[in-house]
Amino acid sequence: MKPNRAKQTLAAGNVAVGHMLMEFATHGVAQMLATADLDFVLIDMEHSPFSAQDVARLVAWFQATEIAPLVRVPQVQYHFIARCLDAGALGIMVPNVKTGAQAKEIVNCAKYAPQGDRGVALGGALTGYKSVSPADFLAESNRNTTIICQIESVEGLANREAIASTPGVDCLWVGHFDLTNSMGIPGQFGSQRFLDAMAQVAETCRKHGLAAGIQPANPEQAQQWMALGYNMISYSADHAVYRAAVIQGAAAVREIAGRQ
Repeated sequence: MKPNRAKQTLAAGNVAVGHMLMEFATHGVAQMLATADLDFVLIDMEHSPFSAQDVARLVAWFQATEIAPLVRVPQVQYHFIARCLDAGALGIMVPNVKTGAQAKEIVNCAKYAPQGDRGVALGGALTGYKSVSPADFLAESNRNTTIICQIESVEGLANREAIASTPGVDCLWVGHFDLTNSMGIPGQFGSQRFLDAMAQVAETCRKHGLAAGIQPANPEQAQQWMALGYNMISYSADHAVYRAAVIQGAAAVREIAGRQ
């Protein structure tokens, strides 16, 4: 099984750095992101038009790099979680996890027995189309697969201990827009209430030996949130990075051309 670079980086005590794909599913994107020396990529199915086939193709392309392909599924459903992992993804992110019971169900869908109840189908994409020792592979898959639970609501924040203490969960990830919206302060990332909530999640992660994840929009935001204890960082999303670069570049060209 391909090594999970995100897990390796975190285990070494370093910050795992990644990026989210929401728009670009071209065959070259994996190699382009490999030049950025990323530890992981998040392939989004919650807010993007990506289909299961798009995800399978992206995962296959990332398998040829050192980057760990992770997939954000739309919700807690077995057919989303298991199919992404069977396509070769090395982990899943689940949005808006609110209870320990939901976290347990996620682990149940993602892990093979005895940790979970995921169905077994070997020899396909997840094993590189090779024959493997079933017992060895299933144990390695359980160890190598990353499970990320997003904290995106007041209820999830209140139940963070139950979620974090669920065996098999690797990371609590703050969905900052949704969490601020649930708190009645949408987009107010400088609010002390939000910063206190972030600190609470980070402290819970430290207590349980989990990664604390978040997606900053810029390096300044990354620095602020890393100072709170966040160590699994997805640097922005593809469309946001592309838009910002084009706006900046086009403005520079207009200035050179004497256009205001």
